[in-house]
Amino acid sequence: MESPFKADALKGKVALLTGGGSGIGFEISTQFGKHGASIAIMGRRRQVLDSAVSVLNSLGIPAVGFEGDVRKQEHCKQVVEATFKHYGRIDILVNAAAGNFLASAEDLSTNGFRTADVITVYSAVLDIDSVGTFTMCREALKYLRKGGPGRTLSTGGLILNISATLHYTAAWYQIHVSAAKAAVDATTRTLALEWGTDYDIKVNGIAPGPISGTPGMSKLAPEEMTNKARDYMPLFKLGEKWDIAMAAVYLASDAGG
Repeated sequence: MESPFKADALKGKVALLTGGGSGIGFEISTQFGKHGASIAIMGRRRQVLDSAVSVLNSLGIPAVGFEGDVRKQEHCKQVVEATFKHYGRIDILVNAAAGNFLASAEDLSTNGFRTADVITVYSAVLDIDSVGTFTMCREALKYLRKGGPGRTLSTGGLILNISATLHYTAAWYQIHVSAAKAAVDATTRTLALEWGTDYDIKVNGIAPGPISGTPGMSKLAPEEMTNKARDYMPLFKLGEKWDIAMAAVYLASDAGG
């Protein structure tokens, strides 16, 4: 599909994305690059990073991949610093890293049959989605605030947090993800207030619903369920990664305020 934005909408900007090597995160990486941004991707799997960077480079997009786990504060700090060292500035931080799995609420209880294993993974989801998002924001603050390294005294950068819609309604076997994404949205609103006022940093969020062709949909919804879900959608279709990426481009551009 053809983008509604000018090809240079993000020209000269540097974007650091967690989870930017696959799914929605990779589509945002791609569209940011196609609209003029230089890209840095943070992820845990070197093979995924290398593949993503290779694809972006083949499109003529400046891109680099840094291995790191958002659950580890020292990794977050190292990747943020490495991005600045590589490009000389950071304008945009996109927190798209996420974890998910299906589990009923009672199995996440300390009295559940699968207590030990599932609670460990439950903690991982919270650590990746909510704690990881905050840690990346905190480590990037120095470079995104107005007057920070590589920035002028007049304008700050942008933080864009990717959450979900699960906590607005309810979803079977997703209590852990709902809690984590609710925390992400609360973080977004609070940082928008504090850092927008103090440092001129724009902080926004995007909450995708069911998006086709993503690892999350493949893992959580069998094809038969996905096809049936379309019957209940107003447009009889699932969302596309491109839809979310276009929203991200808008928010990251001058048009986004």
